[in-house]
Amino acid sequence: MIRTGAEYRDSISGGRDVWINGERVKDVTTHPMFKPIVDIRARIYDMQWDAATREKMVYTEDGEDFSIGLKLPYTQDDWYAKRTATNAVLDDVGGIVTRVGDETVGEMWSLFDGQDVLNEVDPQFSQNIRNHIERVIKHDPFHVSANTDPKGDRSRPPQEQDPDMLLHVVRETDAGIVVRGAKYETAAAYANQAFTKPTIANWGSAQLSDYAVGFVCDLSAPNLKFICRTGFAGRGSVEDYPLANRFDEVDTLVIFDNVLIPWENVLFYRHTKAATYIRATLHRYSAFAFVQRNERLADLLIGAALFNVRQTGLEHQQAVQEKLAQLACYREGINAHLTAAIAQAKRSPGGLLMPDQSLLYAGRVFACTQLPAMMHLARELCGGQICVTPDAAAFRDPEAGMWLEKYYSINDDWLAEDRRKLLAFARDLLNSDYAGHRLTFQLFAQSPPFAHLGAVYRNFDWDGPLDFVRRSAGLSGRVMGTGAK
Repeated sequence: MIRTGAEYRDSISGGRDVWINGERVKDVTTHPMFKPIVDIRARIYDMQWDAATREKMVYTEDGEDFSIGLKLPYTQDDWYAKRTATNAVLDDVGGIVTRVGDETVGEMWSLFDGQDVLNEVDPQFSQNIRNHIERVIKHDPFHVSANTDPKGDRSRPPQEQDPDMLLHVVRETDAGIVVRGAKYETAAAYANQAFTKPTIANWGSAQLSDYAVGFVCDLSAPNLKFICRTGFAGRGSVEDYPLANRFDEVDTLVIFDNVLIPWENVLFYRHTKAATYIRATLHRYSAFAFVQRNERLADLLIGAALFNVRQTGLEHQQAVQEKLAQLACYREGINAHLTAAIAQAKRSPGGLLMPDQSLLYAGRVFACTQLPAMMHLARELCGGQICVTPDAAAFRDPEAGMWLEKYYSINDDWLAEDRRKLLAFARDLLNSDYAGHRLTFQLFAQSPPFAHLGAVYRNFDWDGPLDFVRRSAGLSGRVMGTGAK
């Protein structure tokens, strides 16, 4: 059943070993570096009950209400509903949040498709994934993803260095497996559970590798420790950094200090084929929600740039219009890939409706690789004032504020306060520590760029171009398969 924001806060309010900025955190729901993003996640839960947003957030089945974001996708309408729900969230909170559940839960659906592979290991693992997907739908937990390990020396296998550099199983018990190691997990300190799986690194070629393990981890389990990077919230005033103070999704190094994972939570174990399968198919669904965030980030870039050129009277200059058109092409390019991926969706091995993989992964490459250039284009359109404008306190000062009121008021429609707000927003979107962090987030949030391109290579239909050239050039040889799609 769908939760409320209060129920979510209660589920994470205490009992965890959490550190941030050199401080032991008593309660993540009230700590100033966590509270803003916890409040947003709570708001997402409350949107499921709010009459103004409920219709976009909830579906009803057998008289019970469930979250649209967590629903298994069987039809195109399911995907349209998910896209609408995500947009409703981003519109309501007024910014971009990524690791809030709808993006990360899709990784579980890839395992749903891989039940034949899991059955090779142990039929119970296949049943476990079905049970967990059903549990996520019915109980509405905040579900996140555990992927990247510290790794250590990547030129050496984990067996030849500190074995804890990659998460691994240290022993089996009647109750489950005991694991050691660490994982970087965005949002883990304030989430309920995480799908924890191997990284891309070499966990070993042995079929029964102890590093080839995947499970669902209860983030309130004993012997977990959460060491977080310093948050952006509170490092400047909300007026000067309106995005950093609300939308920072705190990243965490989660330490597994001999953590017991019950057998019913183990999804695969000691089977490199299962680990390889999940790495290859991990984002076949979750990439959609991830790329959709880039589409809405493009909206923020366009809006900030367009407001600036309108305030300063530059909108009708051809050079300005060309730059705005480039931003629009970027935005619509992402939109086109998402729209086409649904339109060309195909039935998956597990019976789900899978977005066209070639289009989706190509869209992810387009969205991520072009983002730095688009941010710089928006900087050009916003101009140098985003890096030289005084902070809000200076505008409030009786003496300094008098001069700022004079030089930052443009006309009767755009007074100094509106100008200051726009420049502060653009600075936080494009130039701040938070902006740089969000840009870097694109390099690891789902996988590194080489893995993005690898996914395109595995899913593009190479035989079509080969056959076209064979016939056009009059070649006598048959089309040679690439080993890809």
